[in-house]
Amino acid sequence: MPLALLALAVVAFGIGTTEFVTMGLLPQIADGVGVSVPHAGNLVSAYALGVVVGAPLLTGLGARIPHKRLLLLLSGLFIVGNTASALAPNFGLLFAARVLAGLPHGALFGVGAVVASRLVAPERAARAVSTMFLGLTVANIVGVPAGTALGQQLGWRYAYFAVAVIGVTACLALAFLVPHQPRGPQSGIKHELRAMGNRQVGIGLVTAVVGFGGFFAVYSYLVPMLTHLTGLSDSSTTLVLALYGVGMTLGTLVAGPLTDRALRPTLYAGLVLLAASLVTFYFAVHSTVPALVNIAFIGAVGSLITTPVQMLLMAKADKAPTMAAASNHSAFNLANAGGAWLGGLVISAGWGWASPTLVGAVLALAGLGLALTGGFLDRGGHRSEVVASSPAGHTPTEPAPGPPPRTPTPTEESPAGR
Repeated sequence: MPLALLALAVVAFGIGTTEFVTMGLLPQIADGVGVSVPHAGNLVSAYALGVVVGAPLLTGLGARIPHKRLLLLLSGLFIVGNTASALAPNFGLLFAARVLAGLPHGALFGVGAVVASRLVAPERAARAVSTMFLGLTVANIVGVPAGTALGQQLGWRYAYFAVAVIGVTACLALAFLVPHQPRGPQSGIKHELRAMGNRQVGIGLVTAVVGFGGFFAVYSYLVPMLTHLTGLSDSSTTLVLALYGVGMTLGTLVAGPLTDRALRPTLYAGLVLLAASLVTFYFAVHSTVPALVNIAFIGAVGSLITTPVQMLLMAKADKAPTMAAASNHSAFNLANAGGAWLGGLVISAGWGWASPTLVGAVLALAGLGLALTGGFLDRGGHRSEVVASSPAGHTPTEPAPGPPPRTPTPTEESPAGR
């Protein structure tokens, strides 16, 4: 694997840290800007809003910019957004800064995935993309706990300053390690939008929203589940979240080779295993050891969904895959919002703290249904393409009707006659 993938992994590490560190610092941020903790929670939504809007918008605006230059520009915006977050004097400006910090998230991942896939041979493309995604999973093990501890000890602004420093490091690594990749002849917003109109791209994005919504239905309420049902202390939940990150990292390492070998079966297996593990967690959450093992497993199988969906979208968008790849991360943030909302509904309805696990399992199975539908339509599309490509609708095994082949004259065979 080329060193350029290390630079892309550093970018992903910074994105993962800034996305989740806010959740661990809400009390400190609320005190700092003079709002309640629930009101400060809107900052998480602000970042997600930036991701959803920024992924298609920025990839569209940068559709003709060479990939390396676009990565550098997006990294610069990432640095500005997090620096503005650290300097924001009040809640309103902090909210705007978090939207700004979220804008390059999806585009960085989308462009980075396309760049990563082109750094290696086609049969290793998924492994290259999953290597970049390792930065995101490692952020859950190292970056988020470290950023949370830093913010709790020195003040929440230092956490955002630290993320901005990570952004500067990533920018330097991109500048020195990532080679120039010229845009192809089908670059431009028109080609990107045409690729987004592909039916399989649409099904893939909806699969990500619904299927991965099951993951976030549980992740959003994991801490109260562990404290209320498992009996863990508040101080130990950070280590448990790091365990979740370890599972995600192991799953990402496995997902790349599996996706290179069999993309759709890996996606199907990930959704089935996610549903099964969430149902198991419903019963295991009351016992410490089974709950912790289950948490690591949920993190691992969740990674068996992200890489296949990313590669599927890039394959179906074909010659203009950047916007589709970036929009995948908009889909995951919609999954985050939708899963958390549905999980909160069942808790508020009095179904208990463990009820989001069952909601998550239903969402994962619904995502499986969408993925299977996409696979069925894909096979039907291949058959129709084969039939359509042969004359008069004949299959390639049948001789096409028409005049017999003409034997060339000696004049036509000679070089002078050509």
